[in-house]
Amino acid sequence: MTDSKEAGPLTAAPAGAARRDHPKTILAWCFYDWANSAFTTLVVTFIYATYFTKAIAPNEVLGTAWWSRAVSLTAVCVVLLSPILGALADQGGLRRRMLFITTALCVVATAALTFVAPGQANAPLIALALFVVANVGFELCNVFYNAYLPDIVSPERIGRVSGYGWGLGYVGGLAALIVALLVFVRPETPPFGLSTVAGFNIRATNLLVAGWFAVFSVPLFLVAGGERSGPVKLNIRGTFQELWRTFHAVRRFTDAVRLLLARLFFNDGLSTVFAFGGIYAAGTFGMSFAEILVFGIVLNTTAGLGAFLFGFVDDRIGGKKTILLSLVALVVATSIAVVAPNRTWLWVAGITIGIFAGPNQAASRSLMGRFTPERREAEFFGFFAFSGKLASFFGPLLLGAATQAFGSQRYGVATVIGFLVLGALILLSVNEPRGMAAAREG
Repeated sequence: MTDSKEAGPLTAAPAGAARRDHPKTILAWCFYDWANSAFTTLVVTFIYATYFTKAIAPNEVLGTAWWSRAVSLTAVCVVLLSPILGALADQGGLRRRMLFITTALCVVATAALTFVAPGQANAPLIALALFVVANVGFELCNVFYNAYLPDIVSPERIGRVSGYGWGLGYVGGLAALIVALLVFVRPETPPFGLSTVAGFNIRATNLLVAGWFAVFSVPLFLVAGGERSGPVKLNIRGTFQELWRTFHAVRRFTDAVRLLLARLFFNDGLSTVFAFGGIYAAGTFGMSFAEILVFGIVLNTTAGLGAFLFGFVDDRIGGKKTILLSLVALVVATSIAVVAPNRTWLWVAGITIGIFAGPNQAASRSLMGRFTPERREAEFFGFFAFSGKLASFFGPLLLGAATQAFGSQRYGVATVIGFLVLGALILLSVNEPRGMAAAREG
């Protein structure tokens, strides 16, 4: 394999020397999670997605279909781009620049959504195009953001720091949501002269997201090191050669590959739960929009708390065992949701899912960090993003098919259990010490 260490001088000492375990660096890294979570919470999940289907699209049925296709297109783009751009960043020493470009892409496209008004020519197409650009930027910036994790923290603390970031992200998303609801959405006369005509005050929440993301991401850019000095050299040929070598050397990183394969399934199941949780609560249990919003806030709060607390468990028992523990709990909770006779049991299931969803995601990231060789962080986290999106369409597709075939959402939600169990079975074959040793050998 080529050694990117010889490619050129760095403007800062290699991450992992002076900056490793430095409190300010860790805090700056965690705040990027706080920054970008506003996008998923407000744009993807709670506010703009609903606004698009109700106000921009011709009707809610078409709006839901178009929005799901835009999400699927994002997944395709991420699958194609994340491994390539990750390897390119490692080859050229461009991680910070790549992080800045993808962050700016998300921020600018999100802000532009504000000015796509209902009724204007080609409004649905323009809105969806901007959303795809913003969403692709968001997914790709996480490749480079996650790649800093093994740099900034020692292996024995990587679990708790990943949990800190994920937990702070959930809190940041909720904080942004509360600001949006209290300042932009609910007031009859919004402040700052915001008009309610054509829902401009709702669309203006995209400006909040863009500003939130831009401002709170600054600390990471101030402390992130490891960027190469001098003119930018995009070694496209070397990038694809390195990717080819990685594929051929896969037997050396067999545990990282098994983790990615397991995550392909259990992450698809977990993503499906979050994507259809509100739909299930409304369709099967008759929850109102306001009740679903409270349900979502509680789930996000418990997920953040779980990610924070289980970070310490991760460092004590290891990432693999933490993920397996979370998957067992998620299988039990999803089963309760499937057979729940009333809303009380649905709340029990939802809170349990929230508590263990955060640790599942945080421990997956920390375990990938343990399996990542030095100087190939962005490449490996590119594959991490790849595994998260490769089959992301399959869970929702199977859920919808089962619901239609059996005439009940309960049967659809039951399909999620299969994804979680299959992911856990594959994860059992992962040897964490062996995977860490392979990473040290490079």
